[in-house]
Amino acid sequence: MFDVFKINTQQAIVVNYAIALSFGLLTSETSVFIIEIPKQSWFLGAFFLGFLFITIFNVMGVTAQKNGLSVASVAGKMSVVIPIIFGIIVYNEGVGFVKIIGILMALIAVYLSSAKSDINPVKFKNLLFPLLLFVGSGILDTGLKYVESTSVAQGEEPFFLATIFGCAFVLGFFVVITQLINGKFQFHWKNILGGIVLGIPNYYSMEFLLKAFKTDIESSTLFTINNVGIVILTTVFALLFFKEKLIKKNWIGIALAVFSILLVSFA
Repeated sequence: MFDVFKINTQQAIVVNYAIALSFGLLTSETSVFIIEIPKQSWFLGAFFLGFLFITIFNVMGVTAQKNGLSVASVAGKMSVVIPIIFGIIVYNEGVGFVKIIGILMALIAVYLSSAKSDINPVKFKNLLFPLLLFVGSGILDTGLKYVESTSVAQGEEPFFLATIFGCAFVLGFFVVITQLINGKFQFHWKNILGGIVLGIPNYYSMEFLLKAFKTDIESSTLFTINNVGIVILTTVFALLFFKEKLIKKNWIGIALAVFSILLVSFA
């Protein structure tokens, strides 16, 4: 929608982080002074995750420009294999035959649903950014689960998220200041509105994910369901609201996605 309304994505993303930070502070039941935040056991993890948030967003933009939007989409979503493997190895999560089939089917579904017939061949010299996006997105999901499970207590999720979004906001704000100094900054009110509209669902999607980590659902199962669910919904929204034409392999991907969720869930 940012593209439709000609909203500056980078500015809106910075505003989005400010809104997400505000919602985290407003919904938090934890009372901590700002000067005490660096003393929290999860602070370094939150700072690292905030850095990844803003960095991966920019890597995704460069990947889309150099290799095409479809390549960026596939690279980002296929990264779900990293937290899945991490969960199985580090947390000794169950990995039966049905679950393996479901996960493999989910990966195929992610590729088929995201890929378009106009994907440009990825030249070897341009593999750097898709690989960075793949690894970075995987590390972000893995790091979020690891810090949450080792340092974040029940009920601290909002304040923990507020710190992550706050770090991302500060880093993004410095980028905007640099643009302002270099004379490359152009302000429009619609960028703020776009950031507000994005920030609210962005915050709550992360809070619900963290709370899902607190349940007895294994992370490998959770990441598979979450990632494939995103693929299905974004594909449906693209079809309904943006009138995108789905090719045959997209429809096959959607069908595999639904079936993979059923397999992984029941496994």
